[in-house]
Amino acid sequence: MSALPVFRWRLAPDGYATRRQLRALDLRPGGQDVAAQLERPRRRRPPLVAYLYRVDLAKPVRPMTPARRAALAKANTARRTCPECRLDAGYVIPASLGMCATCAFPDNSPSLRSA
Repeated sequence: MSALPVFRWRLAPDGYATRRQLRALDLRPGGQDVAAQLERPRRRRPPLVAYLYRVDLAKPVRPMTPARRAALAKANTARRTCPECRLDAGYVIPASLGMCATCAFPDNSPSLRSA
């Protein structure tokens, strides 16, 4: 098993990109393995690491189909629906609370649902 090439922050050669950079180019890694590693040094902590992929081996992003769009909309709706009151909270329910703010803190929040 060979070691990955390691580059310092902002010094990676052309032809390598992170997942976000590939996405900005409408590309995806396409099953390829990580080709290199980027390290950003920090004081008194381990360096930040970013994985790089080869741009020439990247594949185009798969197009969004109507079925995938519907599934994504359904998943986002489920993330906004409070399991206690079963209403759309209008925001993604925090996992730390497990319910909307109105249900989690009934004494502190104004009654928005009494109208």
